[in-house]
Amino acid sequence: MKEFKGFKKGIDLGGWLSQCDYSKERLEGFIVENDIKTIAEWGADHVRLPIDFNILEDGNGGYSDIGFGYVKGAVDMCFRHGLNIVIDIHKTAGFSFDQGEQESGFFDSEELQERFYRLWEEIARRFNYDTERIAFELLNEVTDRSFSKTWNRVTKECIRRIRAIAPDTVILVGSYWNNSVSAVKDLDPPYDDKVVYNFHCYDPLMFTHQHAYWVPAEMGDVNKDMSYEESGATPEYFEKLFAEAIKVAEENSTVLYCGEYGVIDKASPEDILAWYKAINAVFEKYNIGRCTWTYKEMDFGLSDKRLDGVREELLKYI
Repeated sequence: MKEFKGFKKGIDLGGWLSQCDYSKERLEGFIVENDIKTIAEWGADHVRLPIDFNILEDGNGGYSDIGFGYVKGAVDMCFRHGLNIVIDIHKTAGFSFDQGEQESGFFDSEELQERFYRLWEEIARRFNYDTERIAFELLNEVTDRSFSKTWNRVTKECIRRIRAIAPDTVILVGSYWNNSVSAVKDLDPPYDDKVVYNFHCYDPLMFTHQHAYWVPAEMGDVNKDMSYEESGATPEYFEKLFAEAIKVAEENSTVLYCGEYGVIDKASPEDILAWYKAINAVFEKYNIGRCTWTYKEMDFGLSDKRLDGVREELLKYI
């Protein structure tokens, strides 16, 4: 694959079908048609839809038509407004990037891995009808480097089973350290020519996550203000950061896609704009598709009132 067509500039729908209280009010009201219309008017060509496994499973070994109905509704809204969509499993039984969600055991359990494969087979059966506009992302942010070998094996088997149902759908695969661009090198070569290497970028973390209460201490001290000037996040910084992954993707005849990037709402709007300008320069130079985190709230919301003064300019750099 030389280009991930139709997925160049996107916006995440974080906090809707994932990282939420799962209330009916949330699931039916957090994102509505007018939000999708707004995203299209902002110039995006796609959205990424994070989904937790318990939305789609019924708890009895089957699948929830109500839960899948939310996903189908999202797809339909996107299509009505000319947007493509990435279907992303954000949490699976036995694994979440967020330790607070208390999912564990996936990488040691063939039973949980089989459950993951079956869920993806069901997704593929229901959403294999438009391979130009729907893409699949297997799992959000594998954490530990120690999971790498198992994750490569699980990825291969999962794609094999998806391909029996959806042979032409593009599939996104990320690596460990929460989809770090530095870990792309340890992904196995793509299963086929419709697999894209996926990464997330919140670098430098001390800037993008300043005062983020959920960042563990071993990842660095974020409990202080940092300006854009102090961050060192120039285009040259991002070019150096991405260089190895760009080379690995080229060697494996695929492309890179950045499924999440953004800056916390504790930074000033002007500093957020400067960071977006810097990273966008490298995305554009290397034709890297991307999807910014996130449309609404979740500490990173692009639609939040705090960005009213810079949003028009900021949208040029998503």
